[in-house]
Amino acid sequence: MYDIVVIGAGIVGGMIARRLSKFDLKLCILEKENDVGMGASRANSAIVHAGFDAKEDSYKAKLNVRGSELMEEVTKELGVKYIRNESLVVAFAHERESILALYARGLKNGVRGLRILEHDELHALEPNLNEDIDCALLASTGAIVCPFELCLAAVGNAMDNGAELKCNFEVVDIQKQDDTYTITAADGRQVQTRYLINSAGLYSDKIADMTGDGGFTVHARRGEYMILDRAYSDLTSRSIFHTPTKMGKGILVTPSVHGNILLGPTSVDIDDKEDLSTTPEGIANIFDKTSDNMKDIPFNQVITSFCGLRAVGDTGDFIIREREGVVTLGGIESPGLSASPAIAEYVEELLLRAGLEASVKPNYNPFRTSPRTFGEMSAEEKNAVIARDPRYGHIVCRCEQITEGEIVAAIHQNPGARDIDGVKRRTRSGMGRCQGGFCSTVVLDILARELKLSPIDITKFGRGSRILNRKTKGDDGHDIH
Repeated sequence: MYDIVVIGAGIVGGMIARRLSKFDLKLCILEKENDVGMGASRANSAIVHAGFDAKEDSYKAKLNVRGSELMEEVTKELGVKYIRNESLVVAFAHERESILALYARGLKNGVRGLRILEHDELHALEPNLNEDIDCALLASTGAIVCPFELCLAAVGNAMDNGAELKCNFEVVDIQKQDDTYTITAADGRQVQTRYLINSAGLYSDKIADMTGDGGFTVHARRGEYMILDRAYSDLTSRSIFHTPTKMGKGILVTPSVHGNILLGPTSVDIDDKEDLSTTPEGIANIFDKTSDNMKDIPFNQVITSFCGLRAVGDTGDFIIREREGVVTLGGIESPGLSASPAIAEYVEELLLRAGLEASVKPNYNPFRTSPRTFGEMSAEEKNAVIARDPRYGHIVCRCEQITEGEIVAAIHQNPGARDIDGVKRRTRSGMGRCQGGFCSTVVLDILARELKLSPIDITKFGRGSRILNRKTKGDDGHDIH
């Protein structure tokens, strides 16, 4: 029996679990995929929005602004990269009224550090903008993080403080008896809990129907992206948006904390909540829209494209409410990442109001030590690390300079990597120019060795994605026929 169960190990569920792990309670996180952060958290713009865009007095506005205020301290505690790089919403002359409206809304929302820039000052700051861009709204509190690192660190910190994580736990039924909820997985496993938090992203409406707190729908909105090689990181240092539309904040150009430039996302409503395909239309749209804002984008240096799905609710705002010990979170789309620390804070408040009795653990530790990237160390530091563990002297991913020691650490630190993509998200092995063409087979062997599994059992991203189908040689080295 658990005191609290969180369904969904994305960035919002992870932040909530981390916040609640300070209490002397039995806490469990359920995730239907093979790893954490496999929904919207793995494929988004990774921007900590300032909070000027959302409608005033909405959950999106209030929790975005508060989340932005909390994020720098949270990332410092979790050892996650955070860069206050500023955001710009740019506009042509005929769109000036939209910039003024965003500025006024931002002031009402309580956003600090907003300023309108005119043509000359704007182009002095960002010389790669198209000359026809006339003005912009500058948000000095805009920032960027790594969404993988943030989600992993939040869940990992919760686990370090006693929370349990159960992956491949697809919830198919929830029953209440007295003050206890029994949650059943597709494979028959069951857990019981006194309090339940529904942070299931695209499937939060389905889970809400099971708990009796439904009445809303969530659909998928496809967002496609392209990533430029790190050699072109000087294209911009700020996150460049155009004026927003009813479908979202629009297609942007932004740096990542690792030095790549991200182009996207598109915004297309779709029916299939599992469709992560990119499309020719989407890529063409990114090409056209980013070219409107920036000149000389080196599209021939795109190293990969990918797609993410946003969980769009039918209310136009975040759905956050508590009923009979169940906290329901639905439609947590953008700015969900930005708002996640504030959402966690608010969920704690809702649970305490609902009667949760808890004391803070005397040994609670909000800090998490992230392994320092080998490639960022000085020569002296590298030699010292290799002397302690020779595996750090073996480069596995040449593009990103990722070592065997870093991969082994990623497999064993909470929550440990269990597949090829899990290693990729934790270490960046396979994220470079060759996109894993040289290192994937070595990563597979390391996973098999460390997890004590057959290489045949190692997958790319969980069920249905095995890399190898069968052994071709026996233990004696001879072919198997």
